[in-house]
Amino acid sequence: MPELPEVEAARRAIEENCLGKKIKRVIIADDNKVIHGISPSDFQISILGKTIVSARRKGKNLWLELDSPPFPSFQFGMAGAIYIKGVAVTKYKRSAVKDSEEWPSKYSKFFVELDDGLELSFTDKRRFAKVRLLENPTSVSPISELGPDALLEPMTVEKFAENLAKKKITIKPLLLDQGFISGIGNWIADEVLYQARIHPLQSASSLSKEQCEALHTSIKEVRFLKNPPKHIPKKHGN
Repeated sequence: MPELPEVEAARRAIEENCLGKKIKRVIIADDNKVIHGISPSDFQISILGKTIVSARRKGKNLWLELDSPPFPSFQFGMAGAIYIKGVAVTKYKRSAVKDSEEWPSKYSKFFVELDDGLELSFTDKRRFAKVRLLENPTSVSPISELGPDALLEPMTVEKFAENLAKKKITIKPLLLDQGFISGIGNWIADEVLYQARIHPLQSASSLSKEQCEALHTSIKEVRFLKNPPKHIPKKHGN
């Protein structure tokens, strides 16, 4: 499942390679499970000829800001991925499209060719992703319901400790709650708890000041690892 590092890497790759370029060709899959709330033809017409101004992200959601709304928005789901032909989107797993590979992939749900010939595709093998066309992605679900982004909107340690003290649930499910902090998924939660030496079943409200500070620090250090951990310990230190 894509987590914050994969989605942030995709955002950065788009920013580095696609800004200021005009969309000259669009292919939207005829898949109403993934393409949400709009027909492929209307989606294509709405973005054709527009220029990509920026790539934005909150949690595990990404959207392309164009020179005028509406904007394509991507909720990555279980297997969503961004590919840019000729560009390695991430450094820690295969993400560059080879000339010998099918392109765009049969799993492509959103494909655009830019005016300089660069091509970008959002794929989803498992069809749990959602691709939407939105006037203001931050004003509607799911983005409007997300908590502060773990990478782009970090809480102060004081605010973090204050919020933890109000929560009676165990700490790992709280970290996975996207309404509390957005962008933390399963392996990141496991890793930050391991680094902070906090058991995943400890109540959030029972964390000491020192534990809150250790957890806050580990989130800062782990949230954009270039390499996901190869081994997640089954037991956390006490």
